[in-house]
Amino acid sequence: MTDAVIVDIVRTPSGKGKPGGALHPVHPVDLFAGVISALIERNDLDPALVEDVIGGCVQQVGDQALNIARVAALTAGLPIEVPGTTIDRQCGSSQQAAHFAAQGVIAGAYDVVIAGGVESMSRVPMGTSPTGGAPFAPLAARFPSLPHQGIGAELLAARGKFDREALDAFAAESHRRAAATQAAGGFDREIVPVALPDGGVHAVDETVRGSTTAEGLGGLKPAFADPRFAERYPEIDWSITPGNSSPLTDGASAALIMSAEKAEALGLTPRARFHAFSVVGSDPEVMLSGPIPATHKVLARAGLRADDIDAFEVNEAFASVPMAWAAEFDVDPARLNPRGGAIALGHPLGASGTRLLATLVNHLEQTGGRYGLQTMCEGNGMANGTVIERL
Repeated sequence: MTDAVIVDIVRTPSGKGKPGGALHPVHPVDLFAGVISALIERNDLDPALVEDVIGGCVQQVGDQALNIARVAALTAGLPIEVPGTTIDRQCGSSQQAAHFAAQGVIAGAYDVVIAGGVESMSRVPMGTSPTGGAPFAPLAARFPSLPHQGIGAELLAARGKFDREALDAFAAESHRRAAATQAAGGFDREIVPVALPDGGVHAVDETVRGSTTAEGLGGLKPAFADPRFAERYPEIDWSITPGNSSPLTDGASAALIMSAEKAEALGLTPRARFHAFSVVGSDPEVMLSGPIPATHKVLARAGLRADDIDAFEVNEAFASVPMAWAAEFDVDPARLNPRGGAIALGHPLGASGTRLLATLVNHLEQTGGRYGLQTMCEGNGMANGTVIERL
């Protein structure tokens, strides 16, 4: 069977996902085109060899409408013969893009493909709809009242018995790890600086706050306290705050994926190979519990145990998500999000999957680890799992 390998993988630095954030002036097409161009330039690759660009994006409206992957490929200067397609697996969109790309290589449908994603949450806010429609209305017959993801995060915290102090401590540690990695230059190889319209350059993650403490986070008010849900879910203690949640974020990321044979023919050195994949559905009411079954499934497919994995990237949409995952798998906490997670590094929705993958590949290389596993919760109750092997 053909191996699908990662030849290179890059991301933009994070930008705060609001007007005034560092990346707000940059059109999301340009964000995505920038990481695509970087892959071509860094690897001296003939762009005509790219057979497809698969991009993840959640809010496919406004500046991100009409197949942003194709528009970004053209903006990056790829030949007009190179197609592109945009997919929506909610927060796991670019992780799924990488799966589709790698699976296409394994199946023999591609030799060279770029997979990635983008989200400008400052320019296209969550929940933006071009029509003001009600996309979940038809689900009412089966699920009469689905809560939003903030309630799902509260339910995970309540059912896992994670109190406010534990959630804030986890969040503060995410910032500490990210700040330490940033100071040591650990993110340098994965980050592609972004040229700004005013002539400046944005080169450092804007969402990392190394001075964050659990005590400081303790002063923030719960973000989702709502009397409409209090009676329905009496177990909730209203512990999820902006401080122990991922921030709204702008960013893009992309991976250059090939068959091992093609990489060898081009004289390129693969950095990792895809070892196993999973995708699952989970309870859409809790919504955020999917990383647990996705991890069980991908480990089984890989023929590995959790103890075999050197590093785990479990997306920190909210602190309760990786904490619930950790309670299930009982791994060494030092191996879980060892460079900090989305609470510190940001969660630019459609870009987060390949952002996590970039950080995971670089961590394995810089520490000598062999296997890495990434997983993330996704809207409407889903999750992807990926196992990679450093080469």
